[in-house]
Amino acid sequence: MVRTGRFKTLEQFVLDQQDAAPVATGAFSRLIRDLSIAAKVVNSYIRRAGLLDVLGETGETNVQGEVQQRLDAIAHAEFVEALRLGGECALIVSEEADEIVPLAPKGGGRYVVLLDPLDGSSNIDVNVSVGTIFSVFRLADGEAPTIEAALKPGREQVAAGYVIYGSSTMFVFTAGDGVNGFTLDPAVGEFMLSHPDLKTPDWGRFYSIDEGNAAAFSPNLERFLHWMEHEQPEPSTYKTRYVGSFITDFHRNLLKGGLYMYPATAVYPDG
Repeated sequence: MVRTGRFKTLEQFVLDQQDAAPVATGAFSRLIRDLSIAAKVVNSYIRRAGLLDVLGETGETNVQGEVQQRLDAIAHAEFVEALRLGGECALIVSEEADEIVPLAPKGGGRYVVLLDPLDGSSNIDVNVSVGTIFSVFRLADGEAPTIEAALKPGREQVAAGYVIYGSSTMFVFTAGDGVNGFTLDPAVGEFMLSHPDLKTPDWGRFYSIDEGNAAAFSPNLERFLHWMEHEQPEPSTYKTRYVGSFITDFHRNLLKGGLYMYPATAVYPDG
């Protein structure tokens, strides 16, 4: 297959956005580059997970009380190192670290990155798609890189996105002006713009929920699920699609349309 030239790399895309912002300094562009570099390294581990000694548990638990997988720890270390070397990030909050991770970047980074380095990592052993989730905030002038700087409302994010490691590897993110998806071309080692201006379809027939917990659902939720499953005329009947890796279910619903639910139960009253 001959490349037509219509694809734009992630770096080119971000630089074009930078050129359109007269006050841009290039720091944000470099931060996105650093995240993409870490994603490529993590992707290389995942692609060879069955051949490398990286599967299984570490014996530790993370801040969510989940058993940490060895690839959780590897992914955390790779993202921390890439952001440290890049120099634009001052603070990391990671699901795989009990405390905040302060960085001492060259030139004094002004960004805070929150991330789950490898969402759904327990599914790697059975070759199910997993992903990285990230959120980016900018420190205000004179603001110290403390935990308070990370605990801000979502509307103050300067970027958010995820990487999905599946049949192909995609870097999907928004900086507040639309959502764009970039697919990793392993032949050239670059994320290429493959899904410009992504929008969730107005209607989708899939819903994602762990119905293994149905006995613990609220009566209202039980009625809602019954309505979706049994009271819609064909061909509008909704179908369950639940993988158990959040990033996989979310990505499918973003592209195809649908609903993701992680409802409250007796064990997890906040969902």
